Amino acid sequence: MNKFLLATSVILTVFLAPALAQFPGAGGTAQPKALPGTAGDQSPKGTSRITGSIVDSVSANAIEFVSIALYNKSTGVAIDGTVADEKGKFELNKLVAGDYKLLISFIGYSSKSLDNIKLEKGQQLDLGVIRLSSNSKTLNEVTVTGQAALIEEKVDRLVYNAEKDIAAKGGDATDVLRKVPLLSVDLDGNVSLRGNQNIRVLINNKPSTIVANSVSDALKQIPADQIKTVEVITSPSSKYDAEGSGGIINIITKKNSLQGLNLNVDSGIGNRGSMLSLNGGYRKGKAGFTIGGFGRGMYNTITKTTLEQTSIVNGNATTTTQTGDGNSKGLFGNYNLGFDYDLAKNQSLTAGVRYGVRNMISQQDLITRLTKSSAADEISKRNVDAKNLSGTVDVNLDYLHTFKPQQEWSISTLYSRNDLTNNFDADLLNGSDQLTNRQRNLNKNLNQEFTFQSDYQTPVKKNQLLEFGGKAIFRQVNSDYSFLIAEPTGNFVPEKDQPSGELLYHQNIAAGYTSYTYTTKSRYTLKGGLRYEHTFIDASTNEGSVGVGNYGVLVPSVNASKTVKGTTIKLGYNRRIQRPGLQQLNPNFNSANPQNITIGNPELRPELTNNFELGLSKNIKKTFVNATFFGRVTNNAISQVRQPSDTLAGAIVTTYENIGKQHAYGTNLFANIAATTKINFGIFANAFYTTLTGQTIENGMSKEITNSGFNVSGGIFSQATFRNGWGAQAFGFMQGTQVQIQGKQGGFGFYTVGVKKDFANKKGSVGLAAENFLSRRFNIHTQLDSPDFNQVNDIYLYNRGIRLTFTYKIGKMTMDAPKRKAKSVNNDDVKSEGGAQPSGPAPAGGNAPR
Repeated sequence: MNKFLLATSVILTVFLAPALAQFPGAGGTAQPKALPGTAGDQSPKGTSRITGSIVDSVSANAIEFVSIALYNKSTGVAIDGTVADEKGKFELNKLVAGDYKLLISFIGYSSKSLDNIKLEKGQQLDLGVIRLSSNSKTLNEVTVTGQAALIEEKVDRLVYNAEKDIAAKGGDATDVLRKVPLLSVDLDGNVSLRGNQNIRVLINNKPSTIVANSVSDALKQIPADQIKTVEVITSPSSKYDAEGSGGIINIITKKNSLQGLNLNVDSGIGNRGSMLSLNGGYRKGKAGFTIGGFGRGMYNTITKTTLEQTSIVNGNATTTTQTGDGNSKGLFGNYNLGFDYDLAKNQSLTAGVRYGVRNMISQQDLITRLTKSSAADEISKRNVDAKNLSGTVDVNLDYLHTFKPQQEWSISTLYSRNDLTNNFDADLLNGSDQLTNRQRNLNKNLNQEFTFQSDYQTPVKKNQLLEFGGKAIFRQVNSDYSFLIAEPTGNFVPEKDQPSGELLYHQNIAAGYTSYTYTTKSRYTLKGGLRYEHTFIDASTNEGSVGVGNYGVLVPSVNASKTVKGTTIKLGYNRRIQRPGLQQLNPNFNSANPQNITIGNPELRPELTNNFELGLSKNIKKTFVNATFFGRVTNNAISQVRQPSDTLAGAIVTTYENIGKQHAYGTNLFANIAATTKINFGIFANAFYTTLTGQTIENGMSKEITNSGFNVSGGIFSQATFRNGWGAQAFGFMQGTQVQIQGKQGGFGFYTVGVKKDFANKKGSVGLAAENFLSRRFNIHTQLDSPDFNQVNDIYLYNRGIRLTFTYKIGKMTMDAPKRKAKSVNNDDVKSEGGAQPSGPAPAGGNAPR
């Protein structure tokens, strides 16, 4: 710990010293000093000054944060610039005498130019009140003749605008992510980027412990109609944490920038789920408050399974035939309270508290027949009740100081705590339905973490941006697990073959980075950076110390883009580290289905991935086309590995190993076509070839195995808007077979259609959406093979659904000028569990917090 504190202090001293020197009251003077030659350089130039104030020409209200630029009248070169304060006032000082022109601009208003400004030496020129006129027009009827861009291309990411998703209302974030190019979401909610599940999911640039526990469960807590955009960061810069070998997904939710009091009510009811959401806000002057609550209930969710597998131990084969009938229900909640305050000109403070709750209860009846070569068949029944309960609290406090446009310093803090209970109870019955025994698995987890980070950025001249910062993360995890069996008296006692235990895990990270962006006059953009992270690990179980010890990693990143004749070309390279998720480390023995057992591996090492990509995008008349070609090479790849159990007849044990190497090469294609001003549709496809090579145990000996093949997925969507507030949308997606180290996982399909009608006053709407309505069920077929076992698993999902939605807005609002709010902590690390579809009931006891 002392080493960690020393490393943290060194990193923070190096990266915070320049920023602290500029902050009033933190070792600097009252007037900030910027780096020489930057936009914030305020070294003496002259003795003249220009002042003034900006107001709305109609309401006479002050307009804050208006951009003011001062140009030399004869040369047209920009001399200085500033931003108006919250009262609309601005000041340009230390100016040299001369002839100037002033350009005033702000979004939503017509730009204004004052062309004849003559400044004498030492003159204090007050321009008085300057009125800006709104550039909007009031019409008797407004007809929309264009649509917002569905896809935005940036140098290191793709942005998907999800605000107009009709069919997703009443759903959750997984319904939106299924439609995002480059992403694939299976029916359990596991997300992959270009076939890689080693990704980091952020919500409004913030992490949460619940995301680390289970990405799929976290996504179910986010209402779809609250999502504004989804950023797919395929080539993260050094500013982001080094974690996430596949990339980063950042979900941006809608934020209210209105002045006054408002309340939004959203509700939906369907045959498989219902939801109710209340979100309100109040803003007056410098302060703003937000409060919200979202609740979603799931019910009538039916799953049927069939399993056939053969395992060979010491030359003896056991064949398992199993059928399962299950159902699940759950309640998800997300409640938040936020506050922001403008401390002074260009300084803001943001604070928030969020509480998330997840109560998932599943029940499954299993009938198992074991066939052995030298014995009669054994028939057993097992009724399992599993509980997956969690409560997550996130508390953040963030500060942002904007010195001048693009020159800013921020401090961000986050405390996060997650309490997770993953238990199951099982009744064991014989072939005559008589109770023979009872089993219980208890797994109680507590995850706490505290993060502190500081970031500084400044422009260098007009076409360069310099960024650097430091970060420290302190994590502590406690996971208590026990496996119990009932005595004849009914009391539960520890099972001897599966002892109780505790995982105590400390993971602390110290990091520092620098990033540089350069844009040329010919529209070349180059963004490069370097990040160093050192991880300190102290982990133990009741059997002693575990883990791989401390390690450091240097992570470079380079991104470049160029637009040539309307075609944008992007090149990217980055190295990423993937630490094992604590789900994968947790040594709890999860045998909810005793024929398919899962157990974590505390000895997992981090994996390291080199990513390469080439992207092309172009607008061809009314069609936007994007094509990306990528490759990645991963060492120490973490993957699921299966082998027969030595103690339980016919059982297959799944754990996690650093199998060796993974190679993947492929392409992502996307096209969006505006057929008319009211109808657009799109198509996307993902295809890549992968090779997996690693070590596994076969016939009691270590052996290198290799598996390879193509992975293909794709979809199509369409949206139309009509008069009188009517709209319609359709979407379909198909996931092909996925290659695994020991076999292949079956694919699946998904489709939905929806219609919506806005009320005449635009304050509310009603909608109707249906999904998978043409088919009674979906079948996911998975087949795994090795010399020691083979497994054929079919999962039948009955997810035909229909839902009715309603939304209404209460309160009269006025537009508030946009503000730069304090940045927040961004923990892009630790690997989340993914992989194959579960072959039994939902894991109950196999999860641990991050």
